[in-house]
Amino acid sequence: MNETVIRRPAFAPNAPANTDVKRLSGWASALYGYGSLTAMIVLGWLLRDQALINPEDGVGYWLGIIGGSLMLVLLLYPLRKRIRLLHMLGPTRVWFRMHMILGLVGPLLILYHCNFQIGSFNSRVALYCMLLVAGSGIIGRHLYARIHRGLYGRKTSLKELQRELAQSAEKSHGMANIMPNLVKRLDRISNELQGDAITHSLGVGRSLNWTFTHHFTRLSLLFTARRELKAAAAKSPALARNYKRLRKTTSRYIGDYTMLIGRVAQYSFYERLFALWHIFHLPIFFMMVLSALIHVLAVHMY
Repeated sequence: MNETVIRRPAFAPNAPANTDVKRLSGWASALYGYGSLTAMIVLGWLLRDQALINPEDGVGYWLGIIGGSLMLVLLLYPLRKRIRLLHMLGPTRVWFRMHMILGLVGPLLILYHCNFQIGSFNSRVALYCMLLVAGSGIIGRHLYARIHRGLYGRKTSLKELQRELAQSAEKSHGMANIMPNLVKRLDRISNELQGDAITHSLGVGRSLNWTFTHHFTRLSLLFTARRELKAAAAKSPALARNYKRLRKTTSRYIGDYTMLIGRVAQYSFYERLFALWHIFHLPIFFMMVLSALIHVLAVHMY
């Protein structure tokens, strides 16, 4: 093994340097949003017996009007996706972002409107449907992110992820002289996750199995890599001098590789869940709209 190979390992991952930063930033934004929403809900719940808001007039009345209007505005997002004439009103990612924000702010205003208390039967139905829609939207957001390039990116495909996994496995061949068993395992995993030879599809059962086991696979690969690297370093002074750096580089590569394994393995599972989510989400959304309209008519007519 010459010094050039040691200084520039062929298996070093070529992912953008800011990938981890973007991922952490996305998680931080989500935690901040959910934390703020939870704090507002807890505050409203604690003050519900103070009679600060009357749902029939004043601020309470207008909170209901504004919250209900925001929930109706949510309809614009699916219409924007399906009606070509509306495409000129802005990119889909902006509409999707507003759809998520309004889907949380609207229910929050409605909760303050009703002062966190349950009223008539009709208002109960409207409130329960709204809470189901909001909770379903939060779940759908995370399912959506699993099968798209980030939260606002384009939809990816299993075939595309499988191609990336195969390319990543090819990069590991630079380790063959040092860690041959590890390279064989990486190639075997890549071949297993290519799925059916014709359709390149993974069954939901296999996808679900890999979903729960790929973390254990990562630990096993790390153990194999360190064992082989330590044995190689014992035979080569050059490797021994660079052992810590090589171990760190190898660990990072395996981490990136198994993260890609997870995305490939989970794709079929989450795609099926997302399809089932659509079947559940749309009916309760329209039920919420109908019950809310009946509630508004009942309040103003009687």
